[in-house]
Amino acid sequence: MAHVLTSEKVFPRMVDLRRYLHRHPELAFEEKKTASIVIDELKRLGIPFWYGGVGSGIIAKLINAGQGAPTIALRADMDALPGQENTGLSFASLHPGKMHACGHDGHMSMVLGAAALLKESPPQGNVVFIFQPAEEKGAGAKVMIQSGALEGVNAIFGGHVTRHYQVGEIMVAKGVITAQSDGFTIRVKGRGGHGARPHEAVDAVVVAGLLIMAVQTLVSREINPAYPSVVTIGKVEAGSAGNVIAEEAILEGTIRTTNLDVQNHIIDGLKRIATAVGELHNARVEVEIRHGYPPVINTGKETEIARRAVVEILGSKGLVTMDYPSMGAEDFSFYLLHVPGCYVRFGACQQGCENIPLHSPSFDFDEEALKVGAAFFDRVVREAIAEYADNS
Repeated sequence: MAHVLTSEKVFPRMVDLRRYLHRHPELAFEEKKTASIVIDELKRLGIPFWYGGVGSGIIAKLINAGQGAPTIALRADMDALPGQENTGLSFASLHPGKMHACGHDGHMSMVLGAAALLKESPPQGNVVFIFQPAEEKGAGAKVMIQSGALEGVNAIFGGHVTRHYQVGEIMVAKGVITAQSDGFTIRVKGRGGHGARPHEAVDAVVVAGLLIMAVQTLVSREINPAYPSVVTIGKVEAGSAGNVIAEEAILEGTIRTTNLDVQNHIIDGLKRIATAVGELHNARVEVEIRHGYPPVINTGKETEIARRAVVEILGSKGLVTMDYPSMGAEDFSFYLLHVPGCYVRFGACQQGCENIPLHSPSFDFDEEALKVGAAFFDRVVREAIAEYADNS
């Protein structure tokens, strides 16, 4: 990792920032303290910025060339997650019920580290640093786009820490990286009654149970296995007492797909099964679909730029790819609906935490990954500016 030495000088500062941010986690659209920490660092670096206030985000700009010069954006997410941290870290969350369980504290530190490097040695182009709220819930990327974060931007790059790769490895792949995310609610309305006289009632629990099992066949028996897809029911509510037949049941779940035809088939199939099961048991079943984040689809040229940047800082051994997209969702996808870009994953597996997933109360990552992330963001900006300047 010889070329990562460029970020050694900013590493102690990144660690301090990451730990301070980790102590002060804030949920989606509540990132007041978080924004103030980022703003203080931007002021220290002398990088101008715009802040939209609580519920919005920060757009910082490093303008080194004229209006016609290439402009490259880097994005970091600011929000934390609900959950009680049990990492035992000396810099653990000071706010009960909130924690940085997804590494966003690291993402902000990486982009701020890259900002320091780019400020010290300006590239022959312009850089936009986007610090957005509400990636986890609320599609904060939309807020930033509406605020003008992508005005004049030629391409955008972002990334995420992961335990699936080691420090010194960066995953770069073209095409679909994360899944389309849709949510659904199924409401079963039967007829309540006494548990001793089921013939007088329509049992919403029985109908709900049939639905839970039936919807599993959408993926296992109706979808081509070549197209990754998931239907999960994660929440069930029904009943008031053990001897009362429930009149209503509510099921909530998520659909993850990587293909538009598959997405439509699963949604249509969910409605079809719900209607049929309802008719079978004389219950009324309603299905509500909530469309979520579209898939992250890395564009070709920007993926090649990212690959060159990885090889430049880590060598060819540091460049890894993936065979299948993640079924998670990521609102970086909204930026890619407007400008080309590439979303990568930074190896950050920490010894002893290999089996601890994102969003776990025990989640942590190896802070050495901060050096790699800052070096990558610094290098990818320079590679992208050179690429776009040559093609202008």
